[in-house]
Amino acid sequence: MSPDSPTPGSVRSAAELNERIRALWLRAGATLSAQERAEYELLVVRWAAAIRGEIIEAA
Repeated sequence: MSPDSPTPGSVRSAAELNERIRALWLRAGATLSAQERAEYELLVVRWAAAIRGEIIEAA
């Protein structure tokens, strides 16, 4: 994972996660590598849970 990836045990708000998703796409230039795709998918799952009001902690 990149150095910007969530650290184990950290809690992210929906807004923070959304910002990280946007930053990932900007860094990637709209084409994700396999590693970036995995990071994106994890962020989207966490974001979706956060907007439902669930507390998401990194695994």
